[in-house]
Amino acid sequence: MKALATIIGTLAPATSFAASSLSEDNSGLFVWIFLGFCALIIAAQMIPAALMLFGIVKGVAGKVEAKENARS
Repeated sequence: MKALATIIGTLAPATSFAASSLSEDNSGLFVWIFLGFCALIIAAQMIPAALMLFGIVKGVAGKVEAKENARS
């Protein structure tokens, strides 16, 4: 019974703390447009990086496959 009381006693304040807000967001529309533009730049750089990664993996796998075919 003491363990249950201890668990309830520690979890009750944690739920009210999680529900409270630390600060209010007063960002305007232009701040959100700027952040969206920054995210767009980062996402656009991920596409060539992913293509290069797949190309490297395909090249390494092709070299291993070519060596296996040459041995037999």
